[in-house]
Amino acid sequence: MLTIAWVIRALSIVIVAMPFAAGAEPVDVLPIRPLSFDAIIRDQTFAPNERAIELQTGFTALWYRDLEVRAVYRFLDLHSETEDVTQHIVFLNPRWNNFIDVLDFPSRHPINQIIRHVLFGPLQHRVVPYLGGVGGMVLPGPQNDHPGRFYGGQVGARFLLTAGVSLDVSLEYSRFATQVEDRSDEAQRWL
Repeated sequence: MLTIAWVIRALSIVIVAMPFAAGAEPVDVLPIRPLSFDAIIRDQTFAPNERAIELQTGFTALWYRDLEVRAVYRFLDLHSETEDVTQHIVFLNPRWNNFIDVLDFPSRHPINQIIRHVLFGPLQHRVVPYLGGVGGMVLPGPQNDHPGRFYGGQVGARFLLTAGVSLDVSLEYSRFATQVEDRSDEAQRWL
């Protein structure tokens, strides 16, 4: 219940903060698409031996021009020789799509076009680079007796493959509350 209220409050703040000029583009609230489904399975056989399964699904909750807010659910299950962690994480992922386009100068050879060409080559017209943040909470569960915070940032690119299908490649840094054997701490990781 606390999570739903938090998501609604965050969305209302984002909607109020957006510019609404006469004749401006409308804000798409709950356009749902694009949907995302991710799966990460890791089996580490060198010290320490561990196995991790991570599933994530999300949808677009708000879209206005190059601004996008995604609502995401992540399930994390980690087993090692010393600890077992199962967590459910719910978070918002605001993104600024095509952030490179801010560098649209000088008129003869725009810097943004040079960066796109160097980074993406022949795919430069089929890619949407983005800069985003992540913020939400780790839900109470078997190991967590109270909710914890989850926050971080990401940079990535969405490659448009065909109509309705894209490949999303990103680098994410996150920090989140974790509780193992009655010890509460904050974990950090790159994903």
